Amino acid sequence: MATYLTVDLGGTKIATGFVTLDDAGQAAPVVEDLRSVPTEAPRGGDDILRRLAALVADRVRDRDGLAGVGIGSAGVVADGTIISSTDLIPGWTGQRVAETLAETTGLPVGMVNDVVAHGLGEAHHGAGRGHARVLSVGVGTGIGGAIIVDGRPVTGAHAVAGHIGHIAHGLGRGVRCSCGTLAGHIEPVASGTGLATLYNLMKDDAVAEVASGKDVSDLAAAGDAFATEVIARSARALGEALGGAVNLLDPDAVVVSGSVAGSGAPWWDALRAGFADGAMALTRTIPLLPGALGGAAPLVGAAVAAAQAVG
Repeated sequence: MATYLTVDLGGTKIATGFVTLDDAGQAAPVVEDLRSVPTEAPRGGDDILRRLAALVADRVRDRDGLAGVGIGSAGVVADGTIISSTDLIPGWTGQRVAETLAETTGLPVGMVNDVVAHGLGEAHHGAGRGHARVLSVGVGTGIGGAIIVDGRPVTGAHAVAGHIGHIAHGLGRGVRCSCGTLAGHIEPVASGTGLATLYNLMKDDAVAEVASGKDVSDLAAAGDAFATEVIARSARALGEALGGAVNLLDPDAVVVSGSVAGSGAPWWDALRAGFADGAMALTRTIPLLPGALGGAAPLVGAAVAAAQAVG
């Protein structure tokens, strides 16, 4: 058994916890002593890294015998450095996070992108366990993904492999994506934010606008036919995009998680229908599995990344 301090750093909060992994892989991970602080992203990357280092140093003092530190961070990660990030965290690009934390703690540090951490958690200890090739898809505020093969992430030539939210789909044409394109990505019409965008684009003038994807889900749960139609159209489009993705990648399983994936049976039914239409005959049998770890997945995955860094 080995215990790691783990970090999940996003645009809103920095979550930390201690995760104990069974070296033999028999026992479930133990996640404990969870704490979080605001990221305070507008203060910029230098300030965030300074506060992160202080937080990690304090947390390391809370626990003896740690094997290392694992971190999943927003942004594109390569060799422990943020090589690209959005304006969500100003000045985050270029931050040498793993090196700073290793110097601060004297411990080995494993660092991956936050969505990759989620995928590692699900592949090793969640719904993807037992599958050699896993495509992990997170559908929340945005849409992210990770490709895990034989337990390790496939990051690609530019460390961006798995960005499934930026696969093209006709439903998104003309809708601005978070990456800036209007060419038609799936994220701006199928994420949580995208549900609200699609609802407001599809509604007639007599219907009030919604502020969030949760508003759409709440309306559908209350029996609103139009909101139900929007959710089905959005989920079906995502399913078609996933069908194209498995035609390219041919994984053993697709694990789908995130807040939008909790929308219930109508969302899953539409997702699977779109997937069946988009996938070829041989890939149509690939299972779409709900994530099993919930909010613990990124911390569990960060621990896996730390264990892999240790060796």
